[in-house]
Amino acid sequence: MDVERIDEHNMLWNKIQIQLDKQKITVYRLSKMTGIPLTTIYNYKNDGKEPPFKNMVKIADALDVSLDVFRERR
Repeated sequence: MDVERIDEHNMLWNKIQIQLDKQKITVYRLSKMTGIPLTTIYNYKNDGKEPPFKNMVKIADALDVSLDVFRERR
Protein backbone atom coordinates (compact mmCIF):
# COMPACT_ATOMS: atom_id res chain seq x y z
CA MET A 1 0.00 0.00 0.00
CA ASP A 2 1.50 3.31 -0.99
CA VAL A 3 1.73 6.31 1.36
CA GLU A 4 -1.04 8.28 -0.37
CA ARG A 5 -3.42 5.34 -0.06
CA ILE A 6 -2.58 4.93 3.64
CA ASP A 7 -3.25 8.63 4.19
CA GLU A 8 -6.60 8.36 2.40
CA HIS A 9 -7.54 5.38 4.56
CA ASN A 10 -6.51 7.13 7.76
CA MET A 11 -8.57 10.16 6.78
CA LEU A 12 -11.63 8.03 6.05
CA TRP A 13 -11.36 5.96 9.22
CA ASN A 14 -10.66 9.10 11.28
CA LYS A 15 -13.91 10.60 10.00
CA ILE A 16 -15.78 7.43 10.97
CA GLN A 17 -14.08 7.41 14.37
CA ILE A 18 -15.03 11.03 15.00
CA GLN A 19 -18.68 10.15 14.43
CA LEU A 20 -18.40 7.08 16.66
CA ASP A 21 -16.86 9.17 19.43
CA LYS A 22 -19.44 11.97 19.08
CA GLN A 23 -22.25 9.46 19.37
CA LYS A 24 -20.52 7.26 21.96
CA ILE A 25 -20.84 4.22 19.73
CA THR A 26 -18.32 1.38 19.87
CA VAL A 27 -17.02 -0.49 16.86
CA TYR A 28 -18.88 -3.54 18.19
CA ARG A 29 -22.14 -1.57 18.28
CA LEU A 30 -21.51 -0.22 14.77
CA SER A 31 -21.12 -3.80 13.60
CA LYS A 32 -24.47 -4.75 15.13
CA MET A 33 -26.19 -1.64 13.76
CA THR A 34 -24.93 -2.18 10.21
CA GLY A 35 -24.84 -5.97 9.97
CA ILE A 36 -21.19 -5.68 8.87
CA PRO A 37 -19.12 -8.37 10.61
CA LEU A 38 -16.93 -7.03 13.41
CA THR A 39 -13.83 -8.53 11.79
CA THR A 40 -14.60 -6.64 8.59
CA ILE A 41 -14.90 -3.34 10.44
CA TYR A 42 -11.61 -4.03 12.21
CA ASN A 43 -10.07 -4.67 8.79
CA TYR A 44 -11.20 -1.19 7.78
CA LYS A 45 -9.88 0.29 11.00
CA ASN A 46 -6.58 -1.54 11.43
CA ASP A 47 -5.54 -3.02 8.09
CA GLY A 48 -6.31 -0.18 5.72
CA LYS A 49 -9.05 -2.04 3.87
CA GLU A 50 -11.30 0.38 2.06
CA PRO A 51 -15.01 -0.22 2.66
CA PRO A 52 -17.06 -0.83 -0.48
CA PHE A 53 -19.71 1.78 -1.24
CA LYS A 54 -22.55 -0.42 0.05
CA ASN A 55 -20.86 -0.69 3.45
CA MET A 56 -20.17 3.04 3.59
CA VAL A 57 -23.90 3.58 3.01
CA LYS A 58 -24.68 1.22 5.90
CA ILE A 59 -22.19 3.03 8.15
CA ALA A 60 -23.54 6.47 7.23
CA ASP A 61 -27.13 5.29 7.77
CA ALA A 62 -26.29 3.74 11.14
CA LEU A 63 -24.58 6.94 12.26
CA ASP A 64 -27.41 9.04 10.79
CA VAL A 65 -25.03 11.18 8.75
CA SER A 66 -24.71 11.99 5.07
CA LEU A 67 -22.13 10.16 3.00
CA ASP A 68 -20.71 13.63 2.35
CA VAL A 69 -19.36 13.60 5.93
CA PHE A 70 -16.89 10.92 4.82
CA ARG A 71 -15.89 12.52 1.50
CA GLU A 72 -12.42 13.88 1.09
CA ARG A 73 -12.41 17.51 0.07
CA ARG A 74 -9.61 18.49 -2.31
